[in-house]
Amino acid sequence: MHPPPRPGPTGRSDVRVRRAQPGDEAAVARVQLVTWRTAYRALMPAEVLDAWDEQAAADAWAEAIGAPPGPDHGVLVAVESDDVVGVAAFAPAGTPDDQPAAELTTLLVEPRWGRRGHGSRLLAAVADLAGERGVRTLLSWVPEADEVTAGFLQSAGWAPDGWARDLDAGTVTIRQLRWHTRLDDERDDDRGAP
Repeated sequence: MHPPPRPGPTGRSDVRVRRAQPGDEAAVARVQLVTWRTAYRALMPAEVLDAWDEQAAADAWAEAIGAPPGPDHGVLVAVESDDVVGVAAFAPAGTPDDQPAAELTTLLVEPRWGRRGHGSRLLAAVADLAGERGVRTLLSWVPEADEVTAGFLQSAGWAPDGWARDLDAGTVTIRQLRWHTRLDDERDDDRGAP
């Protein structure tokens, strides 16, 4: 498999976000593999990243795309020209106050396509879809050491909500913090506030 061509100058390509379709799974798995190996090299054990089974990941994405567990689950892709360059996935989430919530389970943009607005477009599309379904809060678990994702979410109006958990990643434990944002309607004065 050949990697997609290097991106051209900003503004000269067709860029968009769409629902993932059957057939996108290999590209989504590639985005996940490249992004994790680049961005999470310092966070995750090398043996986990190096032993990545791209076909197993593609099979899991094929199921998430083609047979999601329910209507409140979804996978979106960012596309530049004809190349899938980013992915976002979301699912229902419970909250202590029983308000309708969704979890942003994945938000990845292949690093060489970064800083072109793909992450922002994916995040906005998830918020729009969730809001249409009555969701009032979006949540996401972020590794505590992942300053890039934390900074991105903070710039989009998200904040940590005080919850934390430990993720067993084989030979290391990864501390994750839960981030959140509100999706109240435009009449609500605290739109985007924690």
